[in-house]
Amino acid sequence: MNEYRIEKDSLGEVQVPVQAWYGAQTVRAVANFPISGRLPDKDFVLAHVRIKLAAARANCQPGWLGADKRDAIVAACEKIIGGAHLDQFVVDRFQAGAGTSHNMNSNEVIANLANVALGGEKGAYKPVNPNDDVNMGQSTNDTIPTAIRLTVLAKLPRLVAAVHAMAAEFTRLAEREKDTVKSGRTHLQDAVPTTLGQEFAGYAWTLGRCAGALEAVRPALFETGLGGSAAGTGLNTSPDYPARVAAELATLTGEPIRVGQLVAQMQSMNDLARLSGEIRNLALELTRISNDLRLLASGPRAPASCRARSTR
Repeated sequence: MNEYRIEKDSLGEVQVPVQAWYGAQTVRAVANFPISGRLPDKDFVLAHVRIKLAAARANCQPGWLGADKRDAIVAACEKIIGGAHLDQFVVDRFQAGAGTSHNMNSNEVIANLANVALGGEKGAYKPVNPNDDVNMGQSTNDTIPTAIRLTVLAKLPRLVAAVHAMAAEFTRLAEREKDTVKSGRTHLQDAVPTTLGQEFAGYAWTLGRCAGALEAVRPALFETGLGGSAAGTGLNTSPDYPARVAAELATLTGEPIRVGQLVAQMQSMNDLARLSGEIRNLALELTRISNDLRLLASGPRAPASCRARSTR
């Protein structure tokens, strides 16, 4: 049995594994970017597929995309979102071209799933075409930045919840150890007395502040540049597409996704840079707290005047 099917693109013929749901451009990208061996992040894959689903619904409303194609694309996307075929997203997460290869990986997988469901064959791309139908009104330049923001919105609550849980544990320890006296330390030397409770309460407050700073970035991430297409001008998009696709994404994600300034949202990474900075601040605080605990556990023992038996 032949292990490959032959697909053609503008560069010629390409061998594609016969079982693969992706196509020629994905195979070329895998060969072009053997960089890290790490596949794309699952949340990123799902975010990008949600964009394709939202776009299909938005493009059907003005009649640009037929209802039969829309339904097939939506069904394919829903399968992937439900956990099927995630192993078909095979382009290295580090790639050139601003994510073009991942965009085409998504387009090809969705198109092949849709076509087979409609009675077609893998690699034929009829009636659903990866570029003309799945990628209708879109560009790597607007889908990838939007997918990054949706990915962050999916991951951020988990991080914030973990930080709050750590802060809550320090609060619990602060109450438990409120009467446990120890030597305070400055410049790595024993200093005036304090309590473990006071120190742990300080850690809890600091982590709570970090969680709040992370949460404060979320509103900026709700603004999308989807609909800007290649350069932010909206060229080759259907009428009112940005507003319609944002509304579809809001329904799919449960987040208040809204249209931003299209050119700016395709060019500026200010919101993500802010988030990166707050994650770095959190890492610095966690490093400091870890070092405090390491030094606390390493001695030396303080003079007897600075030690007291806990009253618990």
